[in-house]
Amino acid sequence: MAVTTYSYEPDYAVPPGWVVEEHLQSQRLSHAEFARRCGRSAKLISEIIAGKAPIEPRTALQFEKVLGLDASIWLGIEARYQLHKAREVEAQETKRGASWIKAFPVKELVHRGVFDKPASDAEARSKLLAFFGVGSVNAWHAKYEDMSVAYRHSPSFQSDKPVLVTWLRLGELEAEQQDCADYNEARFKRALKEIRRLTQTPVVRALEKAQQLCNEAGVALVLVKPLPKTALSGAAWWLTPRKAVIELSIRHKTDDHLWFSLFHEAAHLLLHSKKDVFIDWMNPNEETADVESEANQWASNFLISRGDWKLFVTTSSNSEIAVRQFAEDQGIAPSIIIGRLQHENRLSWQTPLNKLKIRLEWKTTP
Repeated sequence: MAVTTYSYEPDYAVPPGWVVEEHLQSQRLSHAEFARRCGRSAKLISEIIAGKAPIEPRTALQFEKVLGLDASIWLGIEARYQLHKAREVEAQETKRGASWIKAFPVKELVHRGVFDKPASDAEARSKLLAFFGVGSVNAWHAKYEDMSVAYRHSPSFQSDKPVLVTWLRLGELEAEQQDCADYNEARFKRALKEIRRLTQTPVVRALEKAQQLCNEAGVALVLVKPLPKTALSGAAWWLTPRKAVIELSIRHKTDDHLWFSLFHEAAHLLLHSKKDVFIDWMNPNEETADVESEANQWASNFLISRGDWKLFVTTSSNSEIAVRQFAEDQGIAPSIIIGRLQHENRLSWQTPLNKLKIRLEWKTTP
């Protein structure tokens, strides 16, 4: 038979000083006499009674000898009182942080099984702090508000930062579970060449192999379904000096966007600072525009060399036959050709050639 256990958390705690005062009165001891018998200063005893100083182990042993109450009991009273005060502070922080809690997609995290549905704001706050691996709301702000972020973003969308860092944290937790070799740049470049060829194969199988290749080069490759209020395709950062992360969301749900995002984020790892987190978040400002342009250019040229592309667009038609032939010659998926033609406004976004793109969907888990 299962045994049900209950925890008791009273909404009050007796200050240790009250108990000390009660014992002194019962034994008719003045504060000064009690201090003399304990061998401690009158000031310390007054501060303990007033609740301004805690009962420490050495003091508890002295109280045991003078008042006849076991030291462990004095320490227990002190511990319960300090825990009660901490709970009160946390409760106040929860009230003040109600808007902080509401900024996060708690329902979505529950739906994804990250944690159980919280019964109160206090529990939601506790679960969120545990999820982010921080001890307080202030610690969360210190960790994420000062995050060094460089970003690119579709001009049609705007991401919500608390939700954004939630998505990043989901990726970080998954990346931590991937067993990676120490980062090796040469091996990573070789892996990217192999992944380029994999774009011609079925996407699921290609991604599984791509993750293996990245792991062997010291890069965790994670796919995390986008959260509500986010409009991002990928992110790249360094988890440790020896382990990098590429996180993809498959937001556009087509294989050409997926592959370009992967190579764009790979460019950040190869070309740019290890201190930044590169995120598809918002329009690049003057400080980050050059970095994003460089990553875009690197990814474009890696997939299709500048010379080959120039020759194709100047001598070939945008017919299905021409696209398929060029893709076969390049050893990449034809969807990548379609996507680049559309990006350069050489082909309509509503072209019938969109049939060459592979549509992607997240599996619904029971």
